Amino acid sequence: MTAETEVRVPSQNVATATKEAPVRPKRRRWELTAIGVVIALIFLTPFVVMVLGSLKSRAEILRIPPTYLPQTWHPDNYATMWDTPETPLPFNMVSTVVIAVSATVLVLLVAIPAAYYTARHRFPGRAVFLGLVLITQMLQPTVLVTGLIRQFFALGINDTWLAMILVNAAFNLSFAVWILHSFFAAIPVEIEEAAQLDGLNRWQILTKVSLPLVWPGIVTATIFTIVACWNEFAASLVVLTTPENQPLSVALTKFVGQYDTAWQYVFAISTVGIVPVVILFALIEKRLVAGLTAGSVK
Repeated sequence: MTAETEVRVPSQNVATATKEAPVRPKRRRWELTAIGVVIALIFLTPFVVMVLGSLKSRAEILRIPPTYLPQTWHPDNYATMWDTPETPLPFNMVSTVVIAVSATVLVLLVAIPAAYYTARHRFPGRAVFLGLVLITQMLQPTVLVTGLIRQFFALGINDTWLAMILVNAAFNLSFAVWILHSFFAAIPVEIEEAAQLDGLNRWQILTKVSLPLVWPGIVTATIFTIVACWNEFAASLVVLTTPENQPLSVALTKFVGQYDTAWQYVFAISTVGIVPVVILFALIEKRLVAGLTAGSVK
């Protein structure tokens, strides 16, 4: 009897623990979900206020006490802002897209072969080169703007899209090289050696074997580069002096005056400016998360 009792008691405890085990993670998931919802609301509240403000009149935005929802909806703000005499917004939108996309393409064209070479070859000065790449990430365009303008005047490209494309590409190249370097270094060398035995040359190995394996890293570098170029302000304000060449980030300041501010247009332009970035994040969210979390689990 004693032996049977000693055998049954542990089995009952195991059965009880098995029944209770799924309950605790479930409660924890609800707690994490609630915390996530609260954090999301905190971060989304300014954007909701911005969107609602873009649908109000200026007088209603400045009303005290303020109203959360528009008393009179003004969707026409999104139509009239393109015809304001302060700034040519259609040209500014085109300028933003051209500069951001071109700079991102240039960054990828330079960063991919540079990261691949540093990951596969241990040449003299490799550590110094990677250190210099990292140091450039610490600099900002505003620190070197005086020297940049002198160089652009000497080259005859001041106040042009090309000038800002080069600036954005130069100051985002280091991040792309570093993140792609880690992705290429994580690929086993044996995979490329096997492809070489099959008759592929170095260029074919890079394009057909290595690049598909580091695609999450390319997506991560692309999204961070294009967002940084899209939001760049300081260098564009100094380098681009013609209103038609300036991006949206600079054009937005034209609606903020010393004594008067067209808040309805500020909110509307800001909303239009973030829509392409939000769409881009939504389209590549899965690959972006894969790129950011790559290497976190061994």
